[in-house]
Amino acid sequence: MATRREFLQSAAAALAARYAGVLPRGERLPLGFSTLGCPAWTWTQIVSFAQAHDYVAIELRGLQTNMDLTLAPEFSREGGRLDLTTQQLRERRLRVSCLGASAHMHEQDPTKRAAQLDEARRFINLAEALRAPYVRVFGNNYVGGVPREAMLAHIARGLRELGDYARPRGVTVVMESHGDFTDSPTLIEILQQADSPAVALLWDAHHTFVLGKEQPEDTVRQLGRYIRHTHLKDSVPAGPDGKDRRYVLTGTGEVPVRRQIEALALSGYRGFYSFEWEKRWHPDIEEPEVAFAQFATVAGGYLRGAGVTELPAQ
Repeated sequence: MATRREFLQSAAAALAARYAGVLPRGERLPLGFSTLGCPAWTWTQIVSFAQAHDYVAIELRGLQTNMDLTLAPEFSREGGRLDLTTQQLRERRLRVSCLGASAHMHEQDPTKRAAQLDEARRFINLAEALRAPYVRVFGNNYVGGVPREAMLAHIARGLRELGDYARPRGVTVVMESHGDFTDSPTLIEILQQADSPAVALLWDAHHTFVLGKEQPEDTVRQLGRYIRHTHLKDSVPAGPDGKDRRYVLTGTGEVPVRRQIEALALSGYRGFYSFEWEKRWHPDIEEPEVAFAQFATVAGGYLRGAGVTELPAQ
């Protein structure tokens, strides 16, 4: 009788074949996944799965019970744990593409804002140690009673302050298109006001399409010069009024993931195409063994169709 792991592995292979054919083994396409999608996996499981399925990058957004990566034992300098972690990455020809902090720049209270900036700085220090190019932060919300212009300026100042800290460490701070800030004109205003070579954009392509109501070609046309990293995922309407979303396997929903990838490729984007499967927040969606394998095959086909056939120099 097949074990659960064997069943999931065979299911993943069947789904991948159904949706996009077979991914050539050993192909070095710029594909990554976020650990948000595998909250129960150990570090060894994560890097082993990535290697086995021809991923080249891992985006760190929590590790098992630790959402604050700076507290995870695997990234501690004590006892050589960090050295062992970086060795495991090198041996598998993997990179850490981005660290996902929870820090948000909209906070008005000085003490709370200082805590958000401190978290981001700790993540920047860890990114430097892991040679990860990006740390993600959020905008994230409009605050009641604060005029729009003042709100955007406040967020931009926080981003610029973090950029000043990150730049000498070889790290770029990327604000995600998330929360109340998912339309291109507003994101451009914030990034222009931040005015830092160490501040850029993480394009969550799902959010600008579903919440921002933008077509991917329009988003990339407006924001392409700022995009350094991306989150990709598919979904369908859910709930009694259809206003909620349910995440589904790539290419089976209504989000134009293929067009998003094509728009990035045509723009000259040189970053990773990172799968953000929100299993931590939505435990009822497909298991990572299935979703990650299926994304690698489907997105790999999209990339080859767009003329991306190898990992670009980073």
